[in-house]
Amino acid sequence: MNHDQVREVDPAVADALEGEVDRQRESLQMIASENHVSEAVLDAQGSALTNKYAEGYPGERYYGGCEYADEVEQLAIDRAAELFGAEHINVQPHSGTQANQAVYFAMVEPGDKILSLDLTHGGHLSHGHPANFTGQLYEVEQYEVDPETGYLDYDGLADHAAEFEPDIIVSGYSAYPREIEWERIQTVANDVDALHLADIAHITGLVAAGVHPSPVGVADFVTGSTHKTIRSGRGGIVMTSDEYADDIDAAVFPGGQGGPLMHNIAGKAVGFKEALEPSFEDYAARTIANAKALGESLSENGFSLVSGGTDNHLVLVDLRDSHPDTTGGDAEEALEEAGIVLNGNTVPGETRSAFDPSGIRAGTPGLTTRGFDEDDCRTVGDLITRVVDSPDDEAVIEDVREEVAVLCEENPLYD
Repeated sequence: MNHDQVREVDPAVADALEGEVDRQRESLQMIASENHVSEAVLDAQGSALTNKYAEGYPGERYYGGCEYADEVEQLAIDRAAELFGAEHINVQPHSGTQANQAVYFAMVEPGDKILSLDLTHGGHLSHGHPANFTGQLYEVEQYEVDPETGYLDYDGLADHAAEFEPDIIVSGYSAYPREIEWERIQTVANDVDALHLADIAHITGLVAAGVHPSPVGVADFVTGSTHKTIRSGRGGIVMTSDEYADDIDAAVFPGGQGGPLMHNIAGKAVGFKEALEPSFEDYAARTIANAKALGESLSENGFSLVSGGTDNHLVLVDLRDSHPDTTGGDAEEALEEAGIVLNGNTVPGETRSAFDPSGIRAGTPGLTTRGFDEDDCRTVGDLITRVVDSPDDEAVIEDVREEVAVLCEENPLYD
């Protein structure tokens, strides 16, 4: 990638940009919430639309000169509608968290009740954690996965909802490796007269491709990130029915943010167009197949997988059985030194701090974008094993880094 113009003005930033490109090229990006967008998406996000204030919505802006901003945003909306089939779509949220914020702001009052999955069981900060605005503004209780199986405890969720009587039930998760039965959660919401917010931030691309069941048309609100499995411009999205359209739009702007990031929306439009291509369905299916292969490799090497495997793009490893003296932070640090970038992650029944938890989370969206196949991902599972087995052995780490370099050369990025 060429950063000559940046280098002429600001060599320090140019060095950092070029260093980041090299880092991505020369190591395996396996953080489950990350991916590699196309150069077309990068081009759109670096466009002159970064200069344009476009408060409001297409055809109803507060500033002049928005004809091209309108065109780009409408393209993003129309393409998202084709991908997901939602009646109303707002593509302006700056992130998945701000998409969730819009739903809360539109539909509940401070002090109202939210029922969501516990963070250590795979939930997300914006679903009600005390450190997040949701945990500070709303009364939050949390359901869990079954401690024996690692699967969502739908019956326990129903019992908890009947007792708690929430105003909103949140589904969709950041570290849950199984398919989600949206209809079962919607039934629970109906039974207690609650709204249902399905947050598909991690699986947006899998849902768009039809390789994971969709909550659109089931849940009252569907939110997501647009830069993870769907590889579009960085930001968020809210989908709902026409019934709630005005409330959601007002909650996004002016309720929660000002001018939209039009350059990011351009990236969303381009990425959504790419996701409409037949090849994207193949990409999404291969992402899941690669995650299954990775999980099988890790399991065969003695690791315990939460729920025993995966149905989506990620595997969640509980280190307590196989490596009781190794924390997720230890594993993350050693693996990054070896050129494998993933994250330490809490696991159900967590006994350690969230800052140094008992598990690791690994995803395959970025590897699949680079062209990795199932055999490659099994090899990656073996490499992860070698490092976690010997996190302090510099010779092992160096050998693995050399093998990672070969994999990266065979599957080039931004060539």
